[in-house]
Amino acid sequence: MALPASSNPITSVAPSSSPITSVQPPTYSSPLYPQSTNPQLLTRLNLDLRGQMFPVERETLMLLPESVLLGLFPQGLILSKPASWEGADDGVFTVDFDPDCFRYILSFWSTAQSTFYGTPTSPGLFHAQQNIPINPNDPTSDQSQNPLLSKQAIIVLREELEYFSITKPGGLAKTDLKTGLPNEELRALKRNCGKALENKKSIFAALERNVSSVGNAAEAHLIDMLCMSGFSRDDSWGFRACEPSRNVITSMALVLLKTGIMHPTSEEQKEGHHIPWIDAQQMSTAQKLLLFWRKPARKCWWDGVEVQIPASTTSKDEMINVKVWARRVWTLELSLVSFAFSIKQRSELTELTIR
Repeated sequence: MALPASSNPITSVAPSSSPITSVQPPTYSSPLYPQSTNPQLLTRLNLDLRGQMFPVERETLMLLPESVLLGLFPQGLILSKPASWEGADDGVFTVDFDPDCFRYILSFWSTAQSTFYGTPTSPGLFHAQQNIPINPNDPTSDQSQNPLLSKQAIIVLREELEYFSITKPGGLAKTDLKTGLPNEELRALKRNCGKALENKKSIFAALERNVSSVGNAAEAHLIDMLCMSGFSRDDSWGFRACEPSRNVITSMALVLLKTGIMHPTSEEQKEGHHIPWIDAQQMSTAQKLLLFWRKPARKCWWDGVEVQIPASTTSKDEMINVKVWARRVWTLELSLVSFAFSIKQRSELTELTIR
């Protein structure tokens, strides 16, 4: 059961924020998952991510989490061909998104899919889970009622941090009163504050600090739920970097959801045990995360912290402490990867990852 709005640490994004729009297929109206047989849809897109080109099949793009698609296409994306379209069945789209972050996402997806669904030479976990017997008293053992038995589940956690550096009166860092523009010292101070925050890679440190200061039980419960589902309290962001020309830091963390499906160890297999079993308590926790499947949810809070940076552009060893206020926005989503993912698409993800 979802928590009441007043106590829920994360508030769901409105369904109208779908990042991709396309021609409406006749039998399924979702703009994110249009029918692949529609001839009016582009089948291949060339994504220009800040100067790096990523040729991606449309079906591969549709596999990515909705929160990631919102980051790629915040203003939406029309996938249908215009009436005057000529040439190859592809298009070039300029996207303001960090290419290293995109590469990190593709790499994780490729590894997770190969491990779960297997390769032509090695079976994955999916094949073993088909042998789990159905218990009439346990609906979680029925694949028709529990998608976690047949699909790879991935927790997607994204943070967008906007920071504001507090300067001291009479300091070198200041704004020109005539032009309203920052001087070089102030620009350097902001860059150094950003680098200092970027190096603070712990995922939960800021939220735990907030829990300690205001005693928010809902936020403490959120941390506990995520750590029971796949994260660890000392985990670091898988990707974290300052955005160019902005006082913003973008972070991304991906983990496999702990479903409670226990696979026999090699020693147990030698003894003749080959069928996986289900830890009911862990499966119950995992199913709570299904609330965030195709429904990205957000949490926003302010956080104050001091960072140590060089005193000026000319100082070599002198350091000063600067107070920084950060507005943090977390986006949480669960993604389920379908078995319909083709070998061609897996190969494409691998090729994009190693570019």
